[in-house]
Amino acid sequence: MAKITASVFTSHVPAIGAAMDLGKTKEDYWKPLFAGYDFSKQWMKDNKPDVVFLVFNDHATAFSLEMIPTFAIGTAAEYQPADEGWGPRPVPKVIGHPDLASHIAQSVIQQDFDLTIVNKMDVDHGLTVPLSLMCGELDPKTDAWPCPVIPFAVNVVQYPVPSGKRCFMLGQAIRKAVESYDDDLNVHIWGTGGMSHQLQGARAGLINREWDNAWLDQMIADPVGCADTPHIDYVREAGSEGIELVMWLIARGAMSDIVDGKVQGPAPTVKHRFYHVPASNTAVGHLILENA
Repeated sequence: MAKITASVFTSHVPAIGAAMDLGKTKEDYWKPLFAGYDFSKQWMKDNKPDVVFLVFNDHATAFSLEMIPTFAIGTAAEYQPADEGWGPRPVPKVIGHPDLASHIAQSVIQQDFDLTIVNKMDVDHGLTVPLSLMCGELDPKTDAWPCPVIPFAVNVVQYPVPSGKRCFMLGQAIRKAVESYDDDLNVHIWGTGGMSHQLQGARAGLINREWDNAWLDQMIADPVGCADTPHIDYVREAGSEGIELVMWLIARGAMSDIVDGKVQGPAPTVKHRFYHVPASNTAVGHLILENA
């Protein structure tokens, strides 16, 4: 059967992609951030998955404010990098895994989660920046991402957004779906977005280093309690865009220590943890967990 062996968590700041695309990764401002992913790029090579299930949020590219699904799974064979106003990122197209994606959709919907099925969409920096951070710089004309990717978009843009607890429960349903797939696949699940940041209003530029790291501690050691964090805490402590962290709880809920909504198995191994501020007025968090 297929199996989720690891989860990856990372911010997906658009300026990170721009820094890579414009050759600025060695500049003083960016160098410390990219150094935090050196381990991760090697880990990715040493632990290459067959498929990545990548949880992200669309930034008015595939979906506009006219129609925003709460949870949407990509079932297409491929996805082009989106033009977000300054041209598509110069990265390879994303190859999908329609068979596994369709199987997950069937299973998760039968577990009473309503998913939107997306058979065609472009993917923006929310998906391509994490891939670049974990896989390094690639030439779109000659290179390819190391494995197929299943995009899974979550609405954290237009309220009401899903609760952390709902996302945590969804992660468990996704793991059950993966494990019921017949092929012997090594699957990674990635949760992206966050950490603390606010892009507008009187608190624009807010970064809360202490809260971010305390939240990471809790997500690792007490994920059930972390999933109960109310929305107002994210907004108050991590800024209006800090709510993106609920997407990390999908990946955490998919880990094997979580059974029936509780911690009932061996804790995952923390392979790498990194935190850096600022990156374009955003706190960048990064974590790799491996199942025991």
